[in-house]
Amino acid sequence: MRRGTTLPKVDANRLRIIGGEWRSRVIRFPPTAALRPTPDRVRETLFNWLGQDMTGRVCLDLFAGSGALGFESLSRNARSVTFVDADQKVRLHLNATAQLLGAGARARVEAGDALEFLRHCPEQFHVIFLDPPFGAGWIERLWPAIERALAQDGVVYVESGTLFNAPAGWRILKSGRAGTVHFHLAGRDG
Repeated sequence: MRRGTTLPKVDANRLRIIGGEWRSRVIRFPPTAALRPTPDRVRETLFNWLGQDMTGRVCLDLFAGSGALGFESLSRNARSVTFVDADQKVRLHLNATAQLLGAGARARVEAGDALEFLRHCPEQFHVIFLDPPFGAGWIERLWPAIERALAQDGVVYVESGTLFNAPAGWRILKSGRAGTVHFHLAGRDG
């Protein structure tokens, strides 16, 4: 680099959808310190595990944040995605992104606490994306409610700061690590 030149400023509050109908589309999210979008490399691995085509699947993106996992699913023909986030600013961005992409009724943004949402949700999901703030005990508190909300043949994607040990009656189908992020796909035993 020559003296006096500067690198272009990187917009840290955006990400690229990596597959499907909206491949290469850039989505933005609010500059909230608590948001930690799933990196491209991890999303690519996850959707290789799930299969590239999500046709017919009903998904739940808890702690939706940037919406990366949910919008990636919609881009790959998921029947619907419910995004849940407690932050109003985040929800406004999720709604704006869904509108920008033309997701229509396939994207539903819900307010509130993830546990309360699960306790009162009568719907069952084929894929639940669980990417809560690390180290806050969310996974352990949510697991019983996740079991009720997950379709019998469904899977749960778990992203955490430590290795995730599947509870009794569950097994880890796939797992990986990218830096300090551990990611796992879990399903019911048998």
